[in-house]
Amino acid sequence: MRFYDMLQLDPAVLKKNMRAAQTAKERYKIQASMVVRSMLLVGFSILFIAPMGKLFGSENSPMAVALLCILLSVRFVDFGYCIKDSMFNLAIVFLLLLFAPVATTFVHPILAVLIHFTAFMIILLMTCEQPEMGNGGLYGFSYIFLTGNPVTGVLLWKRFILTLVGYLICGTIFYFKHRNKNTEVRFRDVVARFDMTQDKSKWQLRMAIGIGLVLTLGSALHLERFMWMGFACGSLLSSYPYSAQIKERCWQRVLGVIAGSALFFVIYQLTPDSMHSLLGPLGGFCLGFCSQYYHKTMINCLGALLIAAGIYGAPGAALLRIQNNLLGVLFGFVFILVYHKLTDKLFQPQSTMETNS
Repeated sequence: MRFYDMLQLDPAVLKKNMRAAQTAKERYKIQASMVVRSMLLVGFSILFIAPMGKLFGSENSPMAVALLCILLSVRFVDFGYCIKDSMFNLAIVFLLLLFAPVATTFVHPILAVLIHFTAFMIILLMTCEQPEMGNGGLYGFSYIFLTGNPVTGVLLWKRFILTLVGYLICGTIFYFKHRNKNTEVRFRDVVARFDMTQDKSKWQLRMAIGIGLVLTLGSALHLERFMWMGFACGSLLSSYPYSAQIKERCWQRVLGVIAGSALFFVIYQLTPDSMHSLLGPLGGFCLGFCSQYYHKTMINCLGALLIAAGIYGAPGAALLRIQNNLLGVLFGFVFILVYHKLTDKLFQPQSTMETNS
């Protein structure tokens, strides 16, 4: 395999290839590709996000982060239907990411739940024909992150321009990478296949309802950094294949956040103030070596807590992150159990219903 091809692979695949390597030279080559891959991702992230923050305001950096994540994904993952419908729907997805999180800040919580649910359900239908490819987690992260960082007035206008620029970049890449795929499949065919006796449809509805509820709950309770609660819950909801067995993922999330918060606090206390800004890039670099959910959760704390530490201090930020993640995991766990019990009773496959009758 060429070195360039290795740079395109996920750390889990690279580690698997490393274990299967026949020679030390081959293993060193794979290790080198992981290092270079991490460096390139961190470098590209800085070069992409920093100028966007300068041009459109630091308050709009969250949209730049969301656009970066989508940009890295659209190279590999299509929507499962023809390019004409995909390009149109990608524009709708970007508009929903832009306006839906802002709209929920001006309405009653009941209406906010409906907005969250409707917007995110549309996003899932448009982007997650193949849930195993990870689009659920990607767009879930983007939606939650933008809900936690809304803007209004002039900043919203600037965010609109930034979103338009992002669409032109992502759309161009999407078009050239996927224009010849699924040429006979229309988006209406995807909608017609929605069936609550199928796992994919149950998963989509579960995620849309759960994210709508957890974000509204966090906002209504006026929790500081309630998006962390949303991330924790969303990470459980986005898990696919669809299953009610989530205990292991819950524990991995909880232990990962506790370990990551403790790691951040120790590093933050032991390093001089002039080096604190390096914790974000350090976390991004280390993330490039992580293939397990526990380790990703732990390392993600470095960048997230670096920003929050400037507001709450290192101890306060670490405790707040642990608290909100515990709340998010608890909510997600209970919600998933209840949801599965209800849907298993209401929506049984036809063959099962005939057998029971």
